[in-house]
Amino acid sequence: MDIKDRLKEIRDYAKMGQTNFEKHTGISSGYFNKVKGSIGSDTILKIVNKFPELNLDWLITGKGEMLKPVSSAPSINYEHKGSPYYDVDFIGGFDIVLNSQAVNPNYYIDFEPYNKQGVMWCNITGHSMEPAINHGDMIAIKEVQDWRSYLTFGEIYAIVTTNDMRTVKKIRKGNTTEQYRLIPINTIDYDEQDIEKIKISKVFEVLGCMKRF
Repeated sequence: MDIKDRLKEIRDYAKMGQTNFEKHTGISSGYFNKVKGSIGSDTILKIVNKFPELNLDWLITGKGEMLKPVSSAPSINYEHKGSPYYDVDFIGGFDIVLNSQAVNPNYYIDFEPYNKQGVMWCNITGHSMEPAINHGDMIAIKEVQDWRSYLTFGEIYAIVTTNDMRTVKKIRKGNTTEQYRLIPINTIDYDEQDIEKIKISKVFEVLGCMKRF
């Protein structure tokens, strides 16, 4: 089984066509048509970031099983193992978590790729980031403290504005140095728009997403 076969197997597993798979992983359109003997490390990272349950050795070499052992799958607990999950929607209700230190998580999600300091889970609604993030998914986010100094353009972020609006979008360079460009993935139903940096109060990096338990 060569790399093209393995990539097709991943797409079959994700139940995605090639175009949706490229959008979901953030890989340039038509990339997989050009693949020959191997894929670059940046492409591998994009794939495993979206599908952390994949066996990295299998993806690179074809050895072993496509998926990691079941023990590596996400699980919930109440014993502070992993990252906290708050049963609130980032778009409508996340201010409760932001504005109160007294709010306790509903439980903890033990999922190794996201068991990091500062990471939290919450819900997301809306359709602007489909198929990468679907309505009703859970997202893992981490606050970017120094976002004014540097952001990686093209990545997905969760933004809180100064008037308490919230949105999840890709961020790219704006028309001026004082703006960011907010990019939806679902460009059929949603438009791009600019936002003044001065209107942003908090930025969270969206590390990953998964279906609700």
